[in-house]
Amino acid sequence: MKRRTFVQRGVVGAVGFGVLRKLEALKVSSLGQRVSEPLGPGGEIAVESANDFTTLRDRYFLFQLARNPVTSTYLGGDAYDPSLRDINSRLRDYSRAALMSELRYYTDTRNTLSRINPRTLSAAESVDRALMDAQLEFLIHQLGSSYEQRSLDSYVADPFRGIDWQIQQMTDGGRGLLGTEVEWQQVVNRALATPRYLETARTNLLAGKRAGNMPDKRMVQRDGIDGSKANAEYFRKTLPETARGFIGRRAFGGQMLPRLTNAGETAAKAWDDFASFLSTNFNVNEAVDRFASGEAAYEWRVHNVLRDPRSAAQLFQYGKEQVELYTNRIHEIARVVAAEAKLAMNFDVARRNASVRAVMDYLSKDSPRNDDQLFQWYRQAGDRAVAYGRQYDLFDIPPTYKLDVVPTPPVLRSTIDAAYYPAPPFKKTGVGRFYLTPTGNDPAALKQNNHASVADTAVHEGFPGHDWHYKYMTMHAAQISNIRWLTPGAVEDSSSMWSDSMASEGWALYCEELMSDSRPGRRYGFYNAGEYLYELQGQLLRAVRIVVDVGIHTKRMTFDEAVDYFTAHVDFFPGARQRAATDPAARAEAEVAQRAIYRYSKWPTQAITYNLGKNAIVGLREAYKVKTGRAYSEKHFHQKFMGMGTVPVAYFREVFLQTP
Repeated sequence: MKRRTFVQRGVVGAVGFGVLRKLEALKVSSLGQRVSEPLGPGGEIAVESANDFTTLRDRYFLFQLARNPVTSTYLGGDAYDPSLRDINSRLRDYSRAALMSELRYYTDTRNTLSRINPRTLSAAESVDRALMDAQLEFLIHQLGSSYEQRSLDSYVADPFRGIDWQIQQMTDGGRGLLGTEVEWQQVVNRALATPRYLETARTNLLAGKRAGNMPDKRMVQRDGIDGSKANAEYFRKTLPETARGFIGRRAFGGQMLPRLTNAGETAAKAWDDFASFLSTNFNVNEAVDRFASGEAAYEWRVHNVLRDPRSAAQLFQYGKEQVELYTNRIHEIARVVAAEAKLAMNFDVARRNASVRAVMDYLSKDSPRNDDQLFQWYRQAGDRAVAYGRQYDLFDIPPTYKLDVVPTPPVLRSTIDAAYYPAPPFKKTGVGRFYLTPTGNDPAALKQNNHASVADTAVHEGFPGHDWHYKYMTMHAAQISNIRWLTPGAVEDSSSMWSDSMASEGWALYCEELMSDSRPGRRYGFYNAGEYLYELQGQLLRAVRIVVDVGIHTKRMTFDEAVDYFTAHVDFFPGARQRAATDPAARAEAEVAQRAIYRYSKWPTQAITYNLGKNAIVGLREAYKVKTGRAYSEKHFHQKFMGMGTVPVAYFREVFLQTP
């Protein structure tokens, strides 16, 4: 695929870590010229024209990558600018001094941005300006609240993900080999940076403990202690074994493999110590819940990040209405499935939920024998979805398009059942990964992935969901500015802004529904009746997420109440938590629900982006139909939407409709 050639401005000549000094100490003018004195009260850059906005935006973007090495790795930053060529050797500096330096930079940049005359900007620049403003507000808000004192999952996720993404995008050496000597040395350097990185994490977490600004007990146990132990296992065993296979018998392997083994052991010992530190200093059995963000903070995220004007109370009610809508649709299709299977079911009001559960139990009998068959089913469903897309000409699909499914790395399995990680948009190397978490051949867990349930997830994570979405954006990246790829705060943990989720997760959920559109001879589109039931359950799940996410973060629900709501409304299995000790099926349901609610508890507002994002796309599509009239093309709408980048619809709706 042809990747975008990005235009660099201002700091293109900076090398190595000197980029930060050039940005902060030398005071670069808006035209890239060095100046002897600051240009504003805080040393901000004077901006007076649209061209200067582009310079400011590009400098801000480069600063973000330089200060967030793992985010840079995720995007392929080392191919974006020469100053980032060694970024994959580093981890983020979470020291208080470094974070306060960031805060000053973001505050100065926001002040400069506020002086730009919006009327001087093009339509595309106006979208970027609004997005940049929201990003800066988020970063200033987060740093000002000392979030580093409780961002435990961020500390644990970054080192593994950085290296995992490095390996994912390494140079192809042919015959199954990956990486150059330089690339593997960067892995060594990043692993060796772990002890100092974790020492800073300990300092921040202890400061938070003294201030009462602590992570929730569940985060301490799951992401903290369990995640640290998984990291130790990865660095001690998995990383050297992985490297051995990818390096092979190449000449540099003789020295590199021992370095990797030693660096991995150094990192593993640091993770062992960190797990012990957490066990000693934090009580995983405390009675206090610390996950709720509070109503004001929750609404601030909804309004500033997602650009949705609704209050928490309005969203809570909206979520319940969506739950009722999709529950009723499931009742209807469950009746069809029962009739096709000749099952005697009572769908009267008092019995219909139990009947839906009975239909799902019937479908669950067709479950995979083991994890090998589970993965085979997912790959087959993905291939079938691509063939369906070609048959009905839904998209322009290149003949070389390929979808694969790989096991989720152990360190990510505490919060992931299935997920997708794209290839870096700024590099020519690397492939997207559709992660699926193995069950360990657990019979009850395998039933959660019965044959009928597979298709919808394959559509969401694969085609035409995430995999196709990101590959399409990469193929057409010339129309997507740098800032629209950015994930401020972090890529995917509690520090993340999550604005990109409205577009990416909204799109994937939209695709689930799109593939169910009736076509001649195919009442449920891509799906059969059983698969369509699970597609509707996927829609219902995202509606339930609105209720429980708003509920737990605004204290309308306790954690256990959210778990009970989830099992009762998503899986039609009320009381699963209470029956878990004696009923294996109830235990499997309760564990899925507890894992889900835990994920929502640490990522406020992320869970609501699926449904809100999907319905924003639907609303945009309907408005676009009216705007274009008889010239409307579904394919053109989809391609135009994907070409906007991972940006919430609210940022570009007006511009989108003005340029049909």
